[in-house]
Amino acid sequence: MTPLIWDHRPTGLRAPAMVCAFEGWNDAGDAASTAVAFMSDALGARRFARVDTEEFYDLQANRPRIRIDEDNKREIEWPCVEMFAATVPRAARDLVLVRGVEPSLRWRAFGALIVELAEALGVRTVITLGALLADVPHSRPVAMTGFASDPRLLERMGASDPGRYEGPTGIVGVLHGICSDAGLPAMSLWASVPHYVAAAPSPKAALALVRRLESLVEVSVDVSDLEQAAATYERQVGLAVSSDPDVQAFVERLEADAESEEAPLAPEDLPSGDLLAKEFQSFLRQRGGDGPK
Repeated sequence: MTPLIWDHRPTGLRAPAMVCAFEGWNDAGDAASTAVAFMSDALGARRFARVDTEEFYDLQANRPRIRIDEDNKREIEWPCVEMFAATVPRAARDLVLVRGVEPSLRWRAFGALIVELAEALGVRTVITLGALLADVPHSRPVAMTGFASDPRLLERMGASDPGRYEGPTGIVGVLHGICSDAGLPAMSLWASVPHYVAAAPSPKAALALVRRLESLVEVSVDVSDLEQAAATYERQVGLAVSSDPDVQAFVERLEADAESEEAPLAPEDLPSGDLLAKEFQSFLRQRGGDGPK
């Protein structure tokens, strides 16, 4: 049995671009998954397929969740990856949106499945979104990085080289590589999220990804709600930072580095992650909230 379960098969998609994001290691501040979910909702995308949970997940690592529905009935939500199609009549192309939880198992088979789906739907370009924790201040524009599989895509992204990162990767990096090896043009776009608010969702980074994605796929959406959420996030994080002199001094140094484009702070200059998390969570408890949404 194929691991791809179809609700229906979309037809008539015009030069579609496929945009992928996954919750987990590649999704600091939930920025990438939020960006794709926002695009999906804004464009009225309709789910057309999903991936069978049993094929690609270790359910002890990605446990299903119990929820109560509107009829007060208990149901199980399984980790999964879903595919949505968005037709955009006034744009040059339509979109295929892929989002869900990062698979635990058989990444090469999963990547081959995505490539097979893309080819069946006539996808012209695959764009993967990610977000990473970095030494960046919350008060400055979101730092973006990107790489692509060929020079023409690099030119579209405004990037100067195909990327020189070496080290561990997640499903986003693996999928980008599998698409490139299959001859499917691929781009990867990443947003930087301040590491001192790692536990809080970052609508500001999600907004930056959406705006950059709009220019790449030439599809526009109304981002006013996300802009409001980003402004609230920046204001709340600013209040949290100002409540602790040590954290505030650290952020001010990051801001100075951002303005002067100096080298990042040395590891010995960084406050411990435990201190930052403790102070931020203490601030949220004092305000009676769970953090920026």
